[in-house]
Amino acid sequence: MTPVLRTERLLLDPYTPEDEEAFVALFQDARVSRWMGDGPTTEAEDRALFGRVFTKVYAEDLFDVWAVRRDGRLVGHAEIKRTDEVDGHEIIYALTPGAWGSGLGTEIAEAVVAYGFEELGLTEVHATVAAPNTASLALLTRIGFAHVRDVREDDGSTTRVLTRHRAPAAV
Repeated sequence: MTPVLRTERLLLDPYTPEDEEAFVALFQDARVSRWMGDGPTTEAEDRALFGRVFTKVYAEDLFDVWAVRRDGRLVGHAEIKRTDEVDGHEIIYALTPGAWGSGLGTEIAEAVVAYGFEELGLTEVHATVAAPNTASLALLTRIGFAHVRDVREDDGSTTRVLTRHRAPAAV
């Protein structure tokens, strides 16, 4: 079951059915969806994705998916999941454009990475980022991720794979 995580300004908790409209609005915003998965999808596809969060992801405890809230309002999305693309666990996060540039992305990424290391016992966490997404690449580099390789996508674009290793335990 996806646990509740807290940062200085954010609450990361499981989605509720009442979050559907805000979830769809986030994923339908082209400024956000251009960096997510294979890019923008239809509203119907995003509603179906929201439904699968409950019928598959939460019901089968597949991986952790969070609604990201600030002052009770949905401002983002986060997840950590095993993926063959990086042969390990990948973090995924998104914020509403109104929350960009305020350090909230850093809070989300740090919280999810810490959860991966401390609760899931991972020794490394990965992120895949479209090469033109310089804001996300800079954020991840700032919090200790290092570029390890590039993946050439079928459409000719480049995805950067970044990895952060868990710090060795203090002796």
